[in-house]
Amino acid sequence: MMAPADPLTHLRTLLDEGRFREAVAWRRGAEPMLSGRPEGRLMAATAAMRAGEVDLSRMDATAALEEFVARADQDGRMRCHNMLGAIAFEQGKVAEARTAFATGLSLAEELGDALVVARASNNLASVAHLRGRAEEALGLYRTALLAYQRLGDRRGAAETYHNLTVTFRDMGLWPDALDAVAEAVRHADMTGDAWLQSLVLAGKAELHLAMDDTDLAAQVLEQAAALAETAGDRVGIGEAHRLRALIALARDDAGTALAEAEAGRAIGSGVGSALLEGECAAAAARACRMLGEDEAFRRYQETAEERFTALGATRFLADFQQHISE
Repeated sequence: MMAPADPLTHLRTLLDEGRFREAVAWRRGAEPMLSGRPEGRLMAATAAMRAGEVDLSRMDATAALEEFVARADQDGRMRCHNMLGAIAFEQGKVAEARTAFATGLSLAEELGDALVVARASNNLASVAHLRGRAEEALGLYRTALLAYQRLGDRRGAAETYHNLTVTFRDMGLWPDALDAVAEAVRHADMTGDAWLQSLVLAGKAELHLAMDDTDLAAQVLEQAAALAETAGDRVGIGEAHRLRALIALARDDAGTALAEAEAGRAIGSGVGSALLEGECAAAAARACRMLGEDEAFRRYQETAEERFTALGATRFLADFQQHISE
C-alpha cells in the first residue's frame, strides 16, 4: 500500500465523501500510520461505526481515548466518550452508553463545544426513547436540533429530524412525524451523504408502513437499501431486510418475512447490533407463528425477548408481546 502524504487528511477525505468501507479497508493496513495519532484513530472509529464494523470501531475509539487522556487533551476525551457511547448503544450496552454520553456532554459544556453538546443531547435522547421515555426524548432531541440549526450543521439536523420522526411515529403523532421526515430527507439530500440518505429514507419507509401504506413503504425502502449498499453500511443493509420482513408480514407473506428477518438477524448478530438482532428475531418469530413452526417460533421469541430485556427496551418488548398474543 502506498502511504498517503498525510494519512489524516486522506482519512478525513474518505469520511467527508462517505466512503466508509474504503476507509475501513485502508485503516486495516495502516496500523503504523495511526500509531501516536489519536485523531486518526478516532476518525477510523467513525468510519468503522458507519460501515457496521462495531468491534473495530470500539478498538480504535478506546485506543484514541487512552492517548488523549495521556496527553490531557480534554477535547479529544470529550469526542471519544461520545463515540464510545454510540458504540455501546449499538452493542446493547445501554447503561454504559448513557454514562459515556453524559461524560461527553459534561466535558462539552465545560469546553463550550456546542456541536458535541448537540450530539450528546441527541444520543441521550435515543437512550430515553429506547427505554420508553418519549417526552424526555423529545425534549433532548429539540435541544439538539436547535443547536444544530444555530451551527448550520445539516448532517446533525438530518439525524435529529430522523430521530424525531421515529419518536412521533411511535407516539402516533402522524402529522408531526410527516413534517419531521420531510425535513430529515431535505437536509440529508443537501449533504449528499449516502449513509445519511439511507438512514432517513428507511425511517420514511417505516413511517408509511406504520400508516398502513405498504406500497409506498416498499418503494421508499428500495431507495434506502440501494443507498445503504452504496455506502457499504452493513447495519443499513440489515435494516432493509428487517423492514422488508415487516412489509411482508403486513401483506400476510410469512415465508418472505421469515427469510428477510433471518437475513437481517444474521447481519445484526455479525456486526454486534443487539437492537437490530432483537427486532429481526421478533419479526421472524411472528412469521414462524403464522407458518405454524412452533419450535422456530420459540427460538426466535427467546432471542427477541433476551435482547429487548438486556437493552431495557420496554416499548419494543411490549409491542412484540402484543403481536404474538393476537
